[in-house]
Amino acid sequence: MTDQNYKFTRTIRIWLIIGLVMLIGQVILGGITRLTGSGLSITRWDIVSGIIPPLNTAQWQEAFELYKQTPQYHKINSHFDLSDFKFIYFWEYFHRLWVRILGFIFLIPFIVFIVRKQINFYLVKRLFLVVFFTALTASAGWIMVKSGLINRPWVNAYKLSLHFILATVSIGFMTKAVADVYNYKSDKKKHDSKSLLVLVFITFTQMVFAGLMAGMKAGLYFPSWPDMNGYFIPEVLQNAKNWNWHNLTNYDTYIFAPALIQFIHRLLAYLLLILTISIYLKYRKQTSKLTQFWLSTITILVVVQILLGVLTVLNIKPGIPLTYGVLHQLVGVLFFISTLFLYFTTRDNTNLASKCSI
Repeated sequence: MTDQNYKFTRTIRIWLIIGLVMLIGQVILGGITRLTGSGLSITRWDIVSGIIPPLNTAQWQEAFELYKQTPQYHKINSHFDLSDFKFIYFWEYFHRLWVRILGFIFLIPFIVFIVRKQINFYLVKRLFLVVFFTALTASAGWIMVKSGLINRPWVNAYKLSLHFILATVSIGFMTKAVADVYNYKSDKKKHDSKSLLVLVFITFTQMVFAGLMAGMKAGLYFPSWPDMNGYFIPEVLQNAKNWNWHNLTNYDTYIFAPALIQFIHRLLAYLLLILTISIYLKYRKQTSKLTQFWLSTITILVVVQILLGVLTVLNIKPGIPLTYGVLHQLVGVLFFISTLFLYFTTRDNTNLASKCSI
């Protein structure tokens, strides 16, 4: 059987969809962990023994004592009792458990499918990229956590952003694998997809700034819309003296970096809205039903995403609202995935290795 007529079973397709959903779930759990301040509750990274949580009062007390040694406890949560600690421990534990379950569900069938020759070399290479970047994401996650266990009571914003972006890249490769096995392609010999590539690039850039927004807690500094505390361009950005490396790295002590990140994040959101609507109007009557579906999907999602962003900012009292914040992150990830699916429906699929019927 050649690569050109390779057919994937329904089981493999469902397995890939489950993998994509679980990657999305991992990102959302990360968001919940961040917004509940739970990320530093577990101070060790035990790949095997870490699967089992504390099972009795003595073990819980031991875990709590380890947490009491962290800057977060001393500077923010010194009022915590054991029940408070159990709450934040749960979310970080669940976040770590989820990635272990993801590895179990994904890796074991992956090995079985390779041994049974149920997936071709083309797909194997792409799925190895998913595994590679997922492993990098986990490693970056521990590096991120360690940055919050010494001196500072929260993790480094740039390391958090790296962790988030690696997770986004993993999702991107998994999305491509799904599109390949479902034979996403253009129904035309030539299809102008440059604007869609621009949309994907800007969306990915926006994800980078979303990670920085989260890490710097930038939303807390400007809880207003459409202005930013009364200004379209924050005052701190209008002073040329503030544009230096020191202010970009010392975001904990000066407002410049959070102001810059949030300002760019807002501008990119408006740009994505305009670009998405223009693409919808351009292609909605010229493409296949599948492409029209993803056109409609991204248009709906970008509007919902901006509304959620506004609601998140306007409801910061005193912290970022959990529901709006998590939904904002979820819809952002879904928008990124949808832009990729849309692009893949317009590509030239002549030489694609995984041709199969839906």
